Amino acid sequence: MKRVLLASLALGLALSSCTDIAESTSTSSVRALGSTPVATISDQDSLAPNATVDRVVDGDTIVADINGTRERVRLLGIDTPESVAETRPDQCYGVEASDYLKALLPKGTEITLIRDKEVRDQYDRLLAYVIRSDDQLFVNLDLLLQGYAGVLIYSPNDYYEALFTEAENTAISGDVGLWGVCGGPDVPLE
Repeated sequence: MKRVLLASLALGLALSSCTDIAESTSTSSVRALGSTPVATISDQDSLAPNATVDRVVDGDTIVADINGTRERVRLLGIDTPESVAETRPDQCYGVEASDYLKALLPKGTEITLIRDKEVRDQYDRLLAYVIRSDDQLFVNLDLLLQGYAGVLIYSPNDYYEALFTEAENTAISGDVGLWGVCGGPDVPLE
């Protein structure tokens, strides 16, 4: 419960600071990305669900159903240890991170996808911050606070960089999750 309250408080503070971006962009409440609508930074005040979780791929990637279209979504601003990559070995805490995200976002969970500046990555995945609709849990932030992820910013998608860095530092100083067990991210399994 404390985790949810902290994440909700942080999300509230983060969203209340969105006015600069909101004022500098005039967009409709949902901008179409091709045929894929995703909430934009400028409409974060509503946080209405715009997708449903189909499945969790690993600790930082999900498949979401967006208006009947299945899309791979890469959670912005974070990186979790590898657990399913074909080209890289599994890493310390990768399975735990994946299992934690599966517990947070079981199939059918309504979510709000919020994008930053770029829509897709080099693998054609949607890039998004993920909010769990039923309790407004900021999933990306929660993964950092619970020590399942480290901060990974790909410029120009840096809107929450300061907030995410603060959350990561809190997890590091408390030896939470991968910081206590593995000493940090990207540690190969032995």
